[in-house]
This record gives sequence, structure tokens and C-alpha cells, in this order.
Amino acid sequence: MNTTPRVSYAHVGAKVNSKHVDSLLRFFESGAKPERDDGYGVEIEHLPVRNGSDRAVSYAETDGIETLLQRLRPYYDPDKEFVEDGHLLGLARKGISLSLEPGGQLETSIGVLHAPQELLDIYATFRSEVNPILDDLGFRLINYGYQPITGFVDVPLNPKRRYAAMNEYLGHVGSYGLCMMRCSASTQVSIDYSDEADAVAKMRIGTALGPIISMFFRNSPYFEGAPNPFPLLRQRMWDKADPQRTGITPGLFDPRFGWEDYARDVLATPMMFADLTHTPEAAGLSEDEQEFVAFRRNAADIYPDRELNTYEISHILSTHFNDVRLKNFVELRHWDSLPIERAELLTQTVKNVFYDDANFAQWKTFVEGISIVDVELAKDDLQTRGIEAQPFGKPMDKWRDALGLEDTQADIPGDPVHPEVFQK
Repeated sequence: MNTTPRVSYAHVGAKVNSKHVDSLLRFFESGAKPERDDGYGVEIEHLPVRNGSDRAVSYAETDGIETLLQRLRPYYDPDKEFVEDGHLLGLARKGISLSLEPGGQLETSIGVLHAPQELLDIYATFRSEVNPILDDLGFRLINYGYQPITGFVDVPLNPKRRYAAMNEYLGHVGSYGLCMMRCSASTQVSIDYSDEADAVAKMRIGTALGPIISMFFRNSPYFEGAPNPFPLLRQRMWDKADPQRTGITPGLFDPRFGWEDYARDVLATPMMFADLTHTPEAAGLSEDEQEFVAFRRNAADIYPDRELNTYEISHILSTHFNDVRLKNFVELRHWDSLPIERAELLTQTVKNVFYDDANFAQWKTFVEGISIVDVELAKDDLQTRGIEAQPFGKPMDKWRDALGLEDTQADIPGDPVHPEVFQK
């Protein structure tokens, strides 16, 4: 663990339970892989749209998402289904799981992978199974960052209590939260870490480079039924949704930052919604008492004064949506939903940055010389000027070369390129 003196970035005046902090630290430690594996997972969310009209397809409508999941059931393990209140909401088997986002977006979680080709192979099998069913049901799954026709007010939530609570919370704070819930779709990549220092370095690099990589892989032509006016729509939605749980992790670029700082920040933040379904002390409570909106209460207010179990830890961490999220792996969350070929190129880019030793050493040196203000300014520049931006003072063609990308649309990433141009 990081034993250097630290400055707490937790919410001022918020209670934080020391046993809960220790629980999260042990959880982070459990994810460390001292024997290097270089594995990664990929999540690709799909927008369901009706053939002919391109309107969003909902969970409960005739020949909708629920019907699709029911028809896919034979391909997945019956003991890995996720059912809530009688509704089928998720499927899984070795190598892939399917789940639903709030607006009926179908997410494929694929991994653990060690080569981009593995992603293509697993995804091709998924498509060979799902496409004939989609043809029969009259809709398709598309890869954009936002619904092309339907606005958020016309997309009903899928029947999951978590999303009802999340909807109530985000409907009262920030902006764009309900747009994000119902109409957005992403590609996310998760990577390994060997220890605390390695995890923090990867969080810093991912936070600094993520928005820049997003510009090369942007894929949101539409917003609320009209041309998208924002260079980075996904970034804008998340930055504005609820700043106390989104954006850059507080204190991340302070040299004293460590796992304990991350744990305290997460635990000090209001929960947004509470989930006591796997809390033994809550046995006998009604469903409304086990899952509810938590506007002001944080983990110390909700969970018992004891070590947290894995489900409770996972739920608490899932209520934070930083640009880069720490679980028992590092989750990079910046990118729009991408067609599989571009998703494969993105994973290759991530692999070049984080798992090529020479590249990773160069990027570690780069982030040692920047601050959270520098990253915020870079994000603002990208959001204002798009491909004409100069994040961290470098034009996008220089970033293209440093990241090993052949052109500004990232159609063909090149071989790993060592970013000496960015040494300070």
C-alpha cells in the first residue's frame, strides 16, 4: 500500500467508516496480478432500433428486447441468467455475458482476452446467433454513441429497480443524466494492474489520454434526433450528469494519491441509490426498504459497521462513474459504441499504450508532469475545437503519431509507436 502522507479528497464533513475503507483496499489488492497476464475485457453496448423507422426498441414492446433475450436463452447457461421480478434481464456463458442498460441498450461483455482477434471471434459467434432472431423480430442492433431518431423522453426504462432509483436521482441533479441513461451507448475496455502503483499510473494515463483517443474514435453523429453539435458527446453527458461522481477522480494527479484516497472518495459520496439485497442484516425488509434512492446518505449511513461483502463493495463502486474507474481492475470508460472492427482497433490501441513496456514507460513519464488542471483544460479544448484542438499543447496529428494511429479517424492504427515527442 502507498504509505506516503496524503491529502484527503473525500467530501468535506462526510462520514467514512474505517472498516469499509479496509474492505475496499482488500478488494483492490485482490485484483492485483503480480504475475503479468496482460488480459483485458471489452464491453460493447448496442442500440436497438426498429427496421424501417430507426426508432428505439423498448424492453416490453411486442417483438422487443425481452423477446430477443427469451429467444437467445438456449445459447446461454441456464444457471447464469439474471431475472428480476419475473423479467429476464441478462444471460451469460463462458467468455461472454449479455446485460441491459437502462434504455434497453444490449451490452456484450467479452473477456478475458489476450489478443484482439479473440474479440472478433467471440463477437462473430454472438452475431451469428443473434442476427437471425433480430431479422425475425424486425429490428437490429446498431453501434452509435446515441440513438439516431428517438429522444430520451420517448425511451422507457427497462424493468430493473436499480434503474428506477437511478432515474429519480439523476432527474434531480446535473444535466444530461437522463439522456445518458436512455439513449447513449459505449465501448469500454478493462485492463489489469500488478499493484497499487501500477493501478494508479494506469488510471492517470487513461484519464489523460482517454479524451484524446475518443476524438479519433468518436461515433455519435446524432443527438436527440438531430445532428450532434458536440465534438465529444459522451464526455459532455458524463461531465454534466453529476460532477460529484463523474469526470476526473479527485486528487488523482497528486503524487501522494493511492487506493485509500480513491476508497475514501467513493465511500464519502452520496450513494445515489442503495442496494441492501445482499446485506444479511436487511433480511425481512421489503423490496422498497432494500433498494431505494439515497440523495444524501453515503455508505457509512447505509451499511452496517463491519467489513463489506463483495456484492456490497461492487455496488458501491458501481455508483461512481469517473472517466477511469477502479474496481479489481482498471476500467476505461471514455468511448462511444463502435462497430466491431473499430472496437478491435481501439483494443489494439489500448494494448499498445498499456501493455507495450516501452510505450507505457513513456506515458508514465508524461503524466508525471501534468496536473488535474492540465487534463481539464485538454478536455475543454477538445470539446470546444474538436479535431483542431491542441490538448497539452500538441496538435492532433502529433497525438495520432504518438498513439500509433494512421489517420484522424483511426481507421487503421499503426504499429506501436514510442511517444518520445512528448517527453518533458
